[in-house]
Amino acid sequence: MTENPPLLRPDLARSVIPDLRREGQPTIGMVSLGCPKALVDSERILTRLRAEGYAISPDYKGADAVIVNTCGFLDSAKAESLEAIGEALQENGRVIVTGCLGAEPEYITGAHPKVLAVTGPQQYEAVLDAVHGAVPPSPDPFIDLLPASGVKLTPRHYSYLKISEGCNHKCKFCIIPDMRGRLVSRPAHAVLREAEKLVEAGVKELLVISQDTSAYGVDRKHDLSPWKGAEVRAHITDLAREMGKLGAWVRLHYVYPYPHVRELIPLMAEGLVLPYLDIPFQHAHPDVLKRMARPAAAAKTLDEIAAWRAVCPDLTLRSTFIVGYPGETEAEFQTLLDWLDEAQLDRVGCFQYENVAGARSNALPDHVAPEVKQDRWDRFMEKAQAISEAKLAAKVGKVLEAIVDEIDEDGATCRTKADAPEIDGNLFIDEGFEDLIPGDIVQVVVDEAGEYDLWGRLA
Repeated sequence: MTENPPLLRPDLARSVIPDLRREGQPTIGMVSLGCPKALVDSERILTRLRAEGYAISPDYKGADAVIVNTCGFLDSAKAESLEAIGEALQENGRVIVTGCLGAEPEYITGAHPKVLAVTGPQQYEAVLDAVHGAVPPSPDPFIDLLPASGVKLTPRHYSYLKISEGCNHKCKFCIIPDMRGRLVSRPAHAVLREAEKLVEAGVKELLVISQDTSAYGVDRKHDLSPWKGAEVRAHITDLAREMGKLGAWVRLHYVYPYPHVRELIPLMAEGLVLPYLDIPFQHAHPDVLKRMARPAAAAKTLDEIAAWRAVCPDLTLRSTFIVGYPGETEAEFQTLLDWLDEAQLDRVGCFQYENVAGARSNALPDHVAPEVKQDRWDRFMEKAQAISEAKLAAKVGKVLEAIVDEIDEDGATCRTKADAPEIDGNLFIDEGFEDLIPGDIVQVVVDEAGEYDLWGRLA
């Protein structure tokens, strides 16, 4: 891993379905940009298309048309999306655009008037209609078979599991509620059935995602669903407990620190759920949080973190922060550094604030100069890196459980329970790895630690 956090926008998401195109079979390519939630949308679209008899092409030239699933959260993401659309037009020529940037069709067609269609986020039926218009389906029910797990764009041993859409927060720097709407939670039994099917298909790690995982079920008033001869609430605690019984690692992302999160910690201490929380704190100074329109209880959060760790000492905490938010003073930034010193978070990412078209934060006074934002980002990451390095050094000599992600001639790339794919560090094994395969869960003695990664040998 060369940076923390790494980019989360792969240029080309590749299907793990074998390329077994029959003669005359219509074929679609997919470029999936943005966050894991968008990746799940791409998987759903491809699964529907695969069920209708379309083949999935891993490259531009083998596709009759290309879908570009865009990200529109930041101006830099918009620029990347436009670049990807342009590349798809150049390489293939027949392009359908969907995703978050699709909520601004004029923005896309103004730059690329030759796209075949533009649809917004979560508009699965509209995407399928656009594909049908560009490349009519020609299914063969005796040949076109869909795997039980659907089409996946991740390695077969882990999978993202989206439990809700949208968000009820009104953070001033964010336009996701405008693009994706308010919170809409899936029924508990539907989530659990999908989780069960994934595990049955060989998935060893479930990565639970949403815009606000802690709020899951609020819109449904935590209604009950039938499950395994009993009933289960649409509540993140109940959901996590039931998923923990399926035999796979369960990792929770985007968890806001509501009081009921403390109910999850015993599940982690028991081993039902991975001792890992991904919490978007964003800042620590109450005035900055107030200007962000976020809960401003950083001091109480420190107490909450201490209480969590008392119950589950192995708990790994990951978070992201914004520096250079409009009006941020040097004193407010120093409060953030001091808070980070005290919180001792295990995994930390940091972003420099940038305006987003349509965000209320654009109109705030006292925007921070670019060179000041860069200086604060450098100082923040220096401190976060030192914390990470010290925490990893303390793991040398310990035996850790790890999941194997990749094998090549140089060794095995693995992750511990403290590491989510793509965004956290790795554990590398460079000898005695020849019999390992991706998805294996192994015991590893840690021999060496770096700033973000570990090295070890099989126990």
